[in-house]
Amino acid sequence: MLPPIASRFVAGETAPAALEHARETNERGVGVILNLLGEHYHEREPADADAAAYCELVDDIAGTDLRARISVKPSQLGLDVGEDVFRENLARVVERADERGVFVWLDMEDHTTTDATLDAFEHHARETGGTDGREGPPNERAGSEATRETDGGVGVCVQANLRRTREDLERLADLPGKVRLVKGAYDPPEAVAYREKSRVNEAYRDCLEYMFEAFDDGVAVGSHDPEMVALAERLHDEHGTPYEVQMLMGVREDAQYDLADDREVWQYAPYGSKWLSYFYRRVLERKENLAFALRAVVGG
Repeated sequence: MLPPIASRFVAGETAPAALEHARETNERGVGVILNLLGEHYHEREPADADAAAYCELVDDIAGTDLRARISVKPSQLGLDVGEDVFRENLARVVERADERGVFVWLDMEDHTTTDATLDAFEHHARETGGTDGREGPPNERAGSEATRETDGGVGVCVQANLRRTREDLERLADLPGKVRLVKGAYDPPEAVAYREKSRVNEAYRDCLEYMFEAFDDGVAVGSHDPEMVALAERLHDEHGTPYEVQMLMGVREDAQYDLADDREVWQYAPYGSKWLSYFYRRVLERKENLAFALRAVVGG
């Protein structure tokens, strides 16, 4: 059973609990991106099982009026077993989601997975008609060029701390679908990544400026940093590029609801039985999260 102390960051252990969280969050104007917790499987069986669970979640979402999307991790769908396993399972999930009009985000993991993740995204962005993740029926799918040129039914995350990301964005700019820019939560070596916080912030600003100039299908600003959110608003005013803000469940939630008054906001909400390690990461990565956990423990 999920303890109350973890419920700030995790939307329950089951799909019904996660969907109820999505409904409550929708009522405050914020969409929800649901992620079934699980990653780095080294055998095919759990990867296949999570792919099947995602297909069921897609059906659940499609049967409601929720503003909800799903987000999957490559290693969760079998990338550590083999790229072919990952591709097969991702295809299962994306095809079901495309049929049901549910948007699929593809998370980015450590730097060694970047090429496989971007290759998979490009394949599905070009081949899937999809939906923009809002309410309403999926786009008509007849395999035409016009269908593939609409806003694709998949999105991918890129990390500003990687030195390669600015060049990767040039590759992604003309693809249908969405791209989420985050600062990067992993700890890559200096040879492939910027390590200083100021340099990561500089790279994030540079990437964000390029995206607002070059991307037609919209920009997903994955950041809790008020400076970056404000920059996105200025860039939107300058270029007219549509954008959305994405934040984690349990982090600056008041700001999420306030921002949703006049812009599109989505909350990334994990759920599932494998919540313990995720919860500890959230608690330890920010001082305010640790303070929250301590207050909950002592009852203050």
